[in-house]
Formats: sequence, structure tokens, C-alpha cells
Amino acid sequence: MTPLASVLLEPNPSPMTLEGTNTWVLRAPDEEGCVVVDPGDHDPEHLERVAGHGPVSLVLLTHRHHDHAAGARHFAQLTGAPVRALDPSLVLGSEALGEGDVVAAAGCELRVLVTPGHTSDSLSFLLRGPGTEPAVLTGDTVLGRGTSVIAHPDGALGPYLSSLRRLSELGDGTTVLPGHGPELPDAPSAARYYLAHREERLEQVRAALELLGPHASPQEVVEHVYTDVAEVLWSAAERSVRAQMEYLRG
Repeated sequence: MTPLASVLLEPNPSPMTLEGTNTWVLRAPDEEGCVVVDPGDHDPEHLERVAGHGPVSLVLLTHRHHDHAAGARHFAQLTGAPVRALDPSLVLGSEALGEGDVVAAAGCELRVLVTPGHTSDSLSFLLRGPGTEPAVLTGDTVLGRGTSVIAHPDGALGPYLSSLRRLSELGDGTTVLPGHGPELPDAPSAARYYLAHREERLEQVRAALELLGPHASPQEVVEHVYTDVAEVLWSAAERSVRAQMEYLRG
């Protein structure tokens, strides 16, 4: 996908995961070891396939959701690699990550950006290497297709909007390497699109509450606002609506 990044798609397609979870393998040319970002769910066949691209120096997690992180413990046992994340409960053999940390491994430099909103522990990783354009691994904060869910109550709209604004300030031409879906050519453009979409949805929810009344349920708001979304996704949309209603309540 870039000179530093290749992707192995976990075979776990669904309306929420799109074609499946993107497991990213990072290494500079001529480097033997690699960094793996989001080994995925507990699928032994997928994890063994990823391990075959090692040796693995380090595992990084963008957030706690099972389709990104549930396989990390088994993968660490396969490879002997430490696992790092924002949430200390996900860390194995190392220490938790924090804002501004710089991870250097496999000829790559990854700067940690704390980007909460989809979940409270969501991270993005700004990837740089010699002679290459920057890329950002966004987990589920920005997807390769469609838009992300705010996973209320763990996720929250206010932090999510702040995270999108932060991504919109990255350098033009920063490639998005998402947790699901295809890569995107420009992170600032993608983040601005997401911001516009969220502002539009927020206005629609505000208008729905004015029409339906302040005691309307999240499900009623979903049925009124998300008519352009397949019903199979309405349960996920309800979580985003709960986050939007909480945001509007101040």
C-alpha cells in the first residue's frame, strides 16, 4: 500500500467490518523485522498467516474492540513480540502508549496520536520512514469507506470531533491506512468530510428531537434520521445517536 506498509485482510467481513479487519505489517525496505498493527480477532489461521510475515518486533493496537485486539494475546504467544496500546489492560511485555510517544522499529517511526471518540482508547499512528511520504493508521476513527460509529457509552461525540479536527491538520497528501476498507489518499480531506458528515447528522438529530419531543427514544430518532442507512446498521446507528443526544444535552 506504501513503501512501508502492507495489509493482510482478516476474513471477518460484516456490515460493521466491511471486507474485514485490516492487519497492517510495517517495515522499511531491507529490514528483517516488522511491526504489526491490529492483529485482529482471535482467528488462529489469520494470526499464523500474519506471523509468517515476521519476525515481528512489536505489536500495536489502535483500540480495544475485539475485531482489532482480541487476537493480540495469542499472536504475542506465537511471535514473542510485546503488545502496546493506550489501555494498560491490553499491554503485554511492555508499557502503555501515550500522546506524543515515538515508536521506532523495523526502520519505521510511528508517532502516537491519541484520537478518542470512536472509543475512549482510540489511537492513530503517524508513520514515517526515510524517503517516503507520511501515512496515518487510523483504526476505526476514519474508515476507508463510509463513516465510523461512535461506540457510546465508551465513545463520545465531543472527543471524536476534536480527533477529526486534529487529523484534518495533518500534512496534505498524508495517506490514510484505515482499520477497515481501502486506503485513502489524503487524511485532511477525509477528516474534513467526516466533520461535515457529523455536523449534518447532528443537525438532523436536533431537528428530529424538536419534532418528536425531548423524550423521544434513540431508536425513534434513528428511524426518523437514518432512513438512508440499511436497517441492519440501525443498532450501530443507535449508539451514535445516543452519543449525539448526550452531546446536545451539554
